[in-house]
Amino acid sequence: MSPATVAGVEVSTDHFIGGERVGSDGSFTDISPIDAKPLAEVARGGEREAELAVAAATDAFPGWAALGAGGRAEHLHRLADLVDAFVDRLSAVECADMAMLLRSLRARVINRGARNFRAYADLAVAYEERTWESNGTRNRVIRMPSGPAVVITPWNAPFMLSTWKTAPALAAGCTVILKPAEWSPLSCSLLCDLVAEAGLPPGVFNVVQGIGEEIGAALTRDQGVRRISFTGSPETAVHIGTSAAKNVVPFTGELGGKGPLLVFADADLEAAARKAAGQYDDAGQVCLAGTRLLVEEAVAEEFLELFHRFTDEHVLGDPRDDATTVSPLIHPDHLARVEGFVERARENGDEIVRGGRRREDVGPLFYEPTLVVPQSNDSEIVQREVFGPVLTFQTFGDEDEGIALANSTRYGLSGIVYTGSEERAARVGRGVRAGTVWVNSFLVRDLTAPFGGIGISGIGREGGDYALDFYSDLKTLQILDGTTG
Repeated sequence: MSPATVAGVEVSTDHFIGGERVGSDGSFTDISPIDAKPLAEVARGGEREAELAVAAATDAFPGWAALGAGGRAEHLHRLADLVDAFVDRLSAVECADMAMLLRSLRARVINRGARNFRAYADLAVAYEERTWESNGTRNRVIRMPSGPAVVITPWNAPFMLSTWKTAPALAAGCTVILKPAEWSPLSCSLLCDLVAEAGLPPGVFNVVQGIGEEIGAALTRDQGVRRISFTGSPETAVHIGTSAAKNVVPFTGELGGKGPLLVFADADLEAAARKAAGQYDDAGQVCLAGTRLLVEEAVAEEFLELFHRFTDEHVLGDPRDDATTVSPLIHPDHLARVEGFVERARENGDEIVRGGRRREDVGPLFYEPTLVVPQSNDSEIVQREVFGPVLTFQTFGDEDEGIALANSTRYGLSGIVYTGSEERAARVGRGVRAGTVWVNSFLVRDLTAPFGGIGISGIGREGGDYALDFYSDLKTLQILDGTTG
């Protein structure tokens, strides 16, 4: 297919398989959330493209694995340097395609991709095999690359999240087939150009585009695939996990959240309220966001006054404008989904205390920052992930009740706690069931730490050696003492 020009940057709309651009008979339309107008017609892959990509990854695997961690690291460091050099172009394309704030993309999001490649390359090189002696033998645990890996990524922060998953796979010695989300595929296409320029051997890194039910399903059921990593909804994860199980393929999934933001009476209320209002950033399209505001009764009124004041400072607008703080939603279908949650909350008797409507005066896909006081903790708006600029507000009487409310959904990806007490921070931090809990902070990340969810928020862990182990098969080599020659 013909390349598209997006934000002044030429972007291929074809797949990237075996080091070459490959077209498809069909296509799908990619729109910009900024104005809901078409950006590009993108190649729509299916069974044929899945087979080609898995074959290319399979052929390239022995050579890539044989390079060893040091040889692979040289390639990944070159790739990281190219990402840094292309930050402005990648940011411009991703802003047009996904509508994340351009200043955020330039300052911290896109260059996180470069950090991912460097960090995992260095971790793989630094890996120390476990060794010990027992029963008259010398033993070693060897980490072996597992084979071709399918990586399926979401539409929010697509470039960063794609590198977060593919970097450990490549560093561990796997070859990769990346399937980006159909609502924001273009920055991943640019990544292919950088992969080629960095000199990664053909077939080591492949990208196939298309609809999840078509190309995604074909990839996950292919018997040549040896690892599957997915970020998306729990409902889709059930289908992927079923395919993985049929082929006995390890599968990891990060499946969204419904994070609590607990505020205790001894907290810095201004800092807590400002952070709570900040959960509307990126139009609430952040899986780690603290979307359930849980505030101790004694300070609830004061907290709400501060929260409304900080929320009033938000500016809905073009994400390319530095004054904008709340961007549009990704797609008309997603806007309808978010709106549906709020309308059902109204019908359920939940109180909409601010927002609760589209802002078509700003643009076709904007929704106001919304706060809902549910009539029950069982309300749908409390129990299900909305993934938009919609927060709920509830109060609690004491620490035990606060922890109970925090743990009252089926999700468990993340939590946020605000308190002035170090002892309470430790107690509540341990008590909240989530893969990550931040105290008096949010989104502070260490790439060596494990990341993942509890309950329907996911299975498995990413980050550091946890990710490298996932993309490896572990072998115990046992040698009898006295063996020579």
